[in-house]
Amino acid sequence: AQARERSFLIPAAEIVGFDVLLNLFDRAVLGRDYYTDLATIRRNLSRRWVVENDPYLINQFGHPYQGSMYHGFARSAGLGYWEALGYTVAGSAFWEIAGETTPPSWNDQISTGFGGAFLGESLFRVASLVLEGSNGTSHVWRSLVASVISPSMAFNRGAFGGRFDGVFDSRNAAYYRRWQVGVSRTTRNERGLSTIRTPNAAVADVAIEYGLPGRPGYRYARPFDHFTLQAMASSGSGFETILTRGLLVGRGYGAGNRYRGIWGLYGSYDYVSPQIFRVSSTALSLGTTGQWWLTEGVALQGTAAAGAGYAAVGTIHGAGERDYHYGIAPQALLAGRAILGQAASLDLTARDYFVSDVGRLDTRGHDRISRLDASVTFRLYRQNALAVKYIWSSRNAFYPGTGHRTQARATIGLLYTFLGHDRFGAVEWRP
Repeated sequence: AQARERSFLIPAAEIVGFDVLLNLFDRAVLGRDYYTDLATIRRNLSRRWVVENDPYLINQFGHPYQGSMYHGFARSAGLGYWEALGYTVAGSAFWEIAGETTPPSWNDQISTGFGGAFLGESLFRVASLVLEGSNGTSHVWRSLVASVISPSMAFNRGAFGGRFDGVFDSRNAAYYRRWQVGVSRTTRNERGLSTIRTPNAAVADVAIEYGLPGRPGYRYARPFDHFTLQAMASSGSGFETILTRGLLVGRGYGAGNRYRGIWGLYGSYDYVSPQIFRVSSTALSLGTTGQWWLTEGVALQGTAAAGAGYAAVGTIHGAGERDYHYGIAPQALLAGRAILGQAASLDLTARDYFVSDVGRLDTRGHDRISRLDASVTFRLYRQNALAVKYIWSSRNAFYPGTGHRTQARATIGLLYTFLGHDRFGAVEWRP
């Protein structure tokens, strides 16, 4: 059930307190840009908002994660998604004005306020799902895992006794999760201006798809009643991908026991960093997700989406090129999975980002980023499986004065896979 109580005051105080503590930490670690006082706050209130280039990891990963903390404080205090989004946007603005001495930046407002809400809602839902189910595990273990996934939710559950102990109701959503660990080897590497290369790497990957179409009686009435979340890390690049996409407003379609789907407006936060370049985007897209039973044992699942976002793109450890650039980015996604009974699945996902010079305040130019992720997974025994995964990433950039530049990387990996559910995520429709 939902949290038994709601509070508008508690998450507001928590966000302010979190920002104060973060500011004190940054003062000690990062220096003078964080020595704020009433004079710097007054100055920032009268300044124009700008586009700034803090280190990429801070802007494109640190700020969205910071926003996810704001969102988790509000959601775990009983507030709904849209209310929590308001708190996340307000918390981001408070940080921009009172947390730093530099002029407030609207690129940070996008990544923290909106990217943080998209990431934060996914983390909140996953943590709630861990607490909701037992699967033979102890309550202490489930609480520990949920705390790692959503620390701000764990703080509210621990700080206020039983007041916010109620677990968010998944309403029996159909979901599919998997964990993978293994090794990968680079099969193609065009580094361009980048200066690092790790041909072999250890890889860990975790993914969940929540609210899959086809569950009888399940309605898409709340934002993120359907979402996907994937994170992959490697010894060569640290966090290589963090990808989340959730249905903000939409509805289901289809009838009978063969074909079911949903369509609507999706919000997404993507972070992709395949060693030699990186792109991050906060976006809105129109799209659809569906499932089609071809035969009694063979099912197809797929997603198609297209929209636009605000993205940052650049090389990693580039020699002679500015670290990264911003721009409005039309983007598209096409993903599919063929499920062959209990034996195997074939997954294919293609992503494309065109980072334009619209919204860019430095040089003219554009970047085209493409990424293909293909894998085949064979069940070995019960929930244990083996996967072969191929990932291809490319960046084609054009800037006046430097011309066209190309970077590309491809890897092939062998991964042990632990499957969270039977049927590789296929939802059995029962009228």
